[in-house]
Amino acid sequence: MIAAALAVVGGLLLLIFASDRLVVAAVRLSEALGISAVLIGALVVGLGTSMPEMLVSALASADGEIEIAMANVVGSNISNVTLVLGVAAIISAIVAEMRILRREGVLMLASLLALTAVLYDKEVELWEGGALLFGFVVAVYLLIRWSMSDAETVSLAEAEVREMVGGEHNVAWEALIGTVTLVLTVLGARLLLGGALDIGEEIGLSDTFLGVMLGVGTSLPELATATAAIRRRESDLVVGNVLGSNLFNSLAVAGLAGVVGPGPLSGLPIAALWVMVGVSVLAGIFARTGARGRIVRVEGIVLVLVFLGFTILAF
Repeated sequence: MIAAALAVVGGLLLLIFASDRLVVAAVRLSEALGISAVLIGALVVGLGTSMPEMLVSALASADGEIEIAMANVVGSNISNVTLVLGVAAIISAIVAEMRILRREGVLMLASLLALTAVLYDKEVELWEGGALLFGFVVAVYLLIRWSMSDAETVSLAEAEVREMVGGEHNVAWEALIGTVTLVLTVLGARLLLGGALDIGEEIGLSDTFLGVMLGVGTSLPELATATAAIRRRESDLVVGNVLGSNLFNSLAVAGLAGVVGPGPLSGLPIAALWVMVGVSVLAGIFARTGARGRIVRVEGIVLVLVFLGFTILAF
């Protein structure tokens, strides 16, 4: 129990330190390369912090437990939109640009619908996993192309944040720092999660609730990074982190799991799929109808309450 408690504390401290430095490196890297912070948030931060989901899902599928793999993906997607986005909005309003909602936001929603279509009959076939992986390649191409078209458009908020992190930056150095801090962020999450699961087993929590903790735990890197980003007033990184993570989960992680170990999903509740799509639509509505495209504190509280409600239902 003492070792587990130390793992929780150590993991939390590592998350706080590494995620904050990761945000700084990501902003500096986007400035040095002349690309938008949304692309960095989606491809570098969003996809990178989804490595725990890929690891858990790939290992589970290889062991013939594809149901655990897909439940992890669905639970993580729900956590990203409700817990991660909600907590960030509670700390500070998130500015969501309309062009991002119309492009990256719609792309994420399309990936969630594709995943729902694959899982709806409660069976994943090999070709369906391959189709999701192909969809991921197309999504990455679109993200890069859109980012190149936005390269000359830098918002005042981005400029202010980049002033905070300094002027000229070395691409290789910032890439190295970003990689190291990304690894530390994921490691911190794994320490925190492992300690929490050990404590849960010690005090006799049910397997169902521990499974929910696993889904939430694989979203801890996204939560830590989004919290650090919003404290630095970098909304684009928050939005890019959530969009990129859900894209990666729905297409790459689920696709890889489907290719590695296709099979039936007898216990996966269909309602969870509709919750996954519904909370994404709700977040989009909040962003479109808010003052100047903002997701404000009250809406963040609603998203967190939805997350708590889903967790209770899962329990």
